[in-house]
Amino acid sequence: MPVGRTVFAQLMEHLPLRTFRACVVRYRGDHNVRAFSCLDQFRTLAFAQLTARESLRDIETALGAHRAKLYHMGFRGGPVKKSTLADANEHRDWRIYHDFAHELIAAVRPLYVDAPLGPQAELASLVDTTVYALDATVIRLCLTLFPWATFRPRLERGAIKVHTLLDLRGNIPTVVLLTPGTVHEASLMDEFPWEPGAFYLIDRGYLAFDRLYTLGETGAFFVTRAKHNFRWQRVQSLIVPSDAKGGRTRQRSGVTSDMLITCAGWATRRKYPLPLRLVRYYDLEHDRFLRFLTNQTTLPALTIAALYQRRWQIELFFRWIKQHLRIRAFYGTTENAVCTQLWIAIAVYVLVAAVHRRYALPYSLYTTLQILSVTLTEQVDLYQLLTNFKGPEALQEPANQLSFFD
Repeated sequence: MPVGRTVFAQLMEHLPLRTFRACVVRYRGDHNVRAFSCLDQFRTLAFAQLTARESLRDIETALGAHRAKLYHMGFRGGPVKKSTLADANEHRDWRIYHDFAHELIAAVRPLYVDAPLGPQAELASLVDTTVYALDATVIRLCLTLFPWATFRPRLERGAIKVHTLLDLRGNIPTVVLLTPGTVHEASLMDEFPWEPGAFYLIDRGYLAFDRLYTLGETGAFFVTRAKHNFRWQRVQSLIVPSDAKGGRTRQRSGVTSDMLITCAGWATRRKYPLPLRLVRYYDLEHDRFLRFLTNQTTLPALTIAALYQRRWQIELFFRWIKQHLRIRAFYGTTENAVCTQLWIAIAVYVLVAAVHRRYALPYSLYTTLQILSVTLTEQVDLYQLLTNFKGPEALQEPANQLSFFD
């Protein structure tokens, strides 16, 4: 058997450890800690994420089965006990892993700066523009076990929301906020940094016209969908090219109208006094009309519709992390334990995405994760393991999987 570092230890070497230690010092995470440090806690929960462990006992058993390799995996203190990990999850400040996850995101995003937005020709003019998608997903919890996660107390349901600002060039989460399920999306609009010149594809749950006005004042652009009760007045009709037109009468998808409008409601007009652009689009596949609101007035109407279509990437992102990371079943019931697990899961996702990009792997991120999950304790070279993999076509990325455009 080859002697040397395990795949897990080589993967952990891609972490910026100096940054991690700075986060630990910031919140005194290792104060009065003798054996099981914050880095050991991170490694343990990262191992649990990558191997899909079900519980604390499952983690203890899985690591104990590789007792002879623990030193080569980076666990210098020997086997990890269930009680030790439970105590760390409950008492180590979750903000350590919150800060580290965002620091890791900032380090990885430049790797995907040249990734395309997608295959649509309509987006060619935006090749040098950053495009973000903003949305939230709900993680349901049992209110009996998680009494702090109030969502619908009458139905005895608890939940937390994961608000995510996703960079569509590489599908890297730029900003992630965790809130109780009762927090409305629009109230968090002030928490996101707006980048001048960037596009923000915003879900209707975040539709707050005073916040959109602030976003526009920074020089950024937004595209969102109008709610069904939105009241407006037409200012000017814009020309729709014949190749972009469509609708029910022609039985094909396309832009049916493009115009400049103002908000008709007194309160809404006070919050957003400037003209808006309203693009009406017919979706043949679902037989419905869509109305897009934007403050961008120079791009073709079909490009606006194609841009909003890319917002679907954040839905795929949420689906991907729920299917392949442990963020729906938790190793602890306290708020600190849940937040710790979620932030480490996000950090693991970004770490695997970084390795996937640095090695320029031709297959999907899902395949990379599957290879790692079954080889973490092997003592082989990580680069050769990933780059020499020749799997069947069945392991290649399905059409509905999250794409990283490598």
